Amino acid sequence: MTGPDAGWVEAERAYRYRRTPERRVQACDAAVDFVNEVGFAFFWPIKGIEMPNLLHAIAGRIRDVPDAHDDPDGSRCWDWKDTLLGARRWYYAKVLRRRATLVSLDLLPTFYALSPNYGDYEADYLEAYKDGELSAEAKVIYEALLSEGPLHTVELRRAARLAADSAKSRFERALVELQVRLMVQPTGVAEAGAWRYAFVYDIVARHHPDLPLRARALTRAEARQTLIRVYLDNVVAATAAQVGQVFHIYSWTRRERERTFAALQEAGAIREMSIEGLKGKHWVSVGALEGRD
Repeated sequence: MTGPDAGWVEAERAYRYRRTPERRVQACDAAVDFVNEVGFAFFWPIKGIEMPNLLHAIAGRIRDVPDAHDDPDGSRCWDWKDTLLGARRWYYAKVLRRRATLVSLDLLPTFYALSPNYGDYEADYLEAYKDGELSAEAKVIYEALLSEGPLHTVELRRAARLAADSAKSRFERALVELQVRLMVQPTGVAEAGAWRYAFVYDIVARHHPDLPLRARALTRAEARQTLIRVYLDNVVAATAAQVGQVFHIYSWTRRERERTFAALQEAGAIREMSIEGLKGKHWVSVGALEGRD
């Protein structure tokens, strides 16, 4: 058997990403199945970042993000996402690369184990704020949700006293900050605002009350290994730099990444090798390599 090449990598990705006509996602339940298969995926493709995404899985091919509101693939993405918000069938929020990310519920504790959250969602945020890890805007948004329950965007801006036009960008940045930290997530849609469309937000640990306990069973080292292994199983091959780009929100040190790669290699899950047609050494999924046999 010849060594792996770039063509093989692309073919394997097309299959895993459901980026082929025969494997494309054609129903809402199938979209959930897709996320469960890959563990985590972007909602839209992100330029320069290799990862599965829901749009391409629905289209069954690589394509640009649609501009038209009536685009069939784009409409299915939006409609199915909105339908499942709050249904606890997958997790949706801005996480990886600070972009809309879908995570399977089985893998959600792994992401939570790598977040700065601990056990008491009603008090831990104060420690984060005192330590300078949480912005003032994020603090007041979180406190509004804590005291008033789930709120749609218009209500939330008002409750957090960030309703002025001059505060809009600060509100939006803080909302992303809270999502990246897995503190807040969209859980529904309300007919509110100028467009009669607004996300309803809730506190993650309140919406998923068993999540902190499930995450507590995992060490950070175990969580890193799981996410990198799942990622490489999906993309088949990636350089260390590419892995770092995907998980940049965690600010892993070079030593942490190297230890994780070494542990996965020792476990027989990945292998470092050259791939014809691609520059540099790549970490390759052993499962994908064995499938070539």
